[in-house]
Amino acid sequence: MQIGFIGLGSMGSAMARNLVKAGHEVRAWNRSRVDPDAVPGVTLLDSPRDAFRAEVVFTMLSDDAVIREVVLDAGLLRDARPGLIHVVTSTISVAFARELAGLHEAAGLGYVSAPVLGRPNVAASGQLNILAAGKPGTIAAIEPVLAPLSKKVWKLGDDPVRANAAKLAANMMIAMAIEAMVEGVALTESVGLDRADFFELILGTLFAGRAYESYSAQMTERNFEPGFKAKLALKDMRLASALGEESGRPLPMLDVVRERLMRVVSVGLGEKDWSIMAEVDQAGDGSTSSSRSSMEGHA
Repeated sequence: MQIGFIGLGSMGSAMARNLVKAGHEVRAWNRSRVDPDAVPGVTLLDSPRDAFRAEVVFTMLSDDAVIREVVLDAGLLRDARPGLIHVVTSTISVAFARELAGLHEAAGLGYVSAPVLGRPNVAASGQLNILAAGKPGTIAAIEPVLAPLSKKVWKLGDDPVRANAAKLAANMMIAMAIEAMVEGVALTESVGLDRADFFELILGTLFAGRAYESYSAQMTERNFEPGFKAKLALKDMRLASALGEESGRPLPMLDVVRERLMRVVSVGLGEKDWSIMAEVDQAGDGSTSSSRSSMEGHA
């Protein structure tokens, strides 16, 4: 199948490579220059317009504003190949997903919301969990191209916004898990218990699970090289807050983690992994002493 791909960051490039390995013809565009050696077998395009002339096009762009600029403002829907299916794998707002679905319907194009769960290393191994929502026939048509990307495709119904809401909720809950560990460490380190010993305790008793296992290890090692950047996590928490406000449902725990991520970004750590939340004092003027020493150690 001929596939267009827009957005060749760490996630998008891994996905594009797997599509090539599966035998698909992948033609891709990125906003900044890409080294062809990083995406072997991918044809690099001069314009995103050319990507919309494929049978299926994926977009893996950072946020609503970038998708609006690259796709909508440039009139790519108007010039797209008839019958094209657009698969948006980015984490975007429910309001924007609703708008995109309507615009694609009006243009006679297929649309699927398909945000993903997984870090770049998971994308590289083709083990993403894909949260897919859209018309059943449209999803069925793209299943052959989702297969080489995913461990499982979770079909969440015919309304695309369900996938977007589920992705925001999942990221919100991971942030809450990180916050829970941050506060647990605050208590236990105050009496001299090493965080590694505390995490061994909780993982072996009450809180086994991928989020706790992954982020407790990063917090113990104080290794905050980004799997998911804090500035992008803050974006997602803001989108989740907006959905909560729209639905009239209070989300007090979300307010806490959003404020902590705002603190992280405000002290210049937005490019670090979001588990850097463990190293920033919520109430103070900057990073904690442990954060400063750890940053110096990794400089």
